[in-house]
Amino acid sequence: MNNTKKVDDFMSKLEHPLKAEMDAVRSIIVNAHPKMEEDVKWGGPSFFYKEDLATFNPRIKNYVALIFHKGELLNIKSDFLEEATKGKVYAKFYSMEDVTTNKELIEKMVNTWIELMDK
Repeated sequence: MNNTKKVDDFMSKLEHPLKAEMDAVRSIIVNAHPKMEEDVKWGGPSFFYKEDLATFNPRIKNYVALIFHKGELLNIKSDFLEEATKGKVYAKFYSMEDVTTNKELIEKMVNTWIELMDK
């Protein structure tokens, strides 16, 4: 069950200096594959298919923080992505240029997740 209205409501009330960038990344994720779903979880928009893929942390204000919960499983390497503890991978968007430059990377991460979950 997709909770897009719930996420729309969350985003309409969100005050964030990079809200436009967050909206753009959200759009990339949900449009990357029709199986991708979204909800509000852990205090921010969260994306999943069978299991949790990624969540925004809107409490961080100086960039858009997108945490891929099991990012190491995706086995996608990029200078843009930062590996973290417990298999997490962070994507940090400081500008709309970061969003557009890394659109294909984010789409690849979503589609790789769908493939892994369908195996």
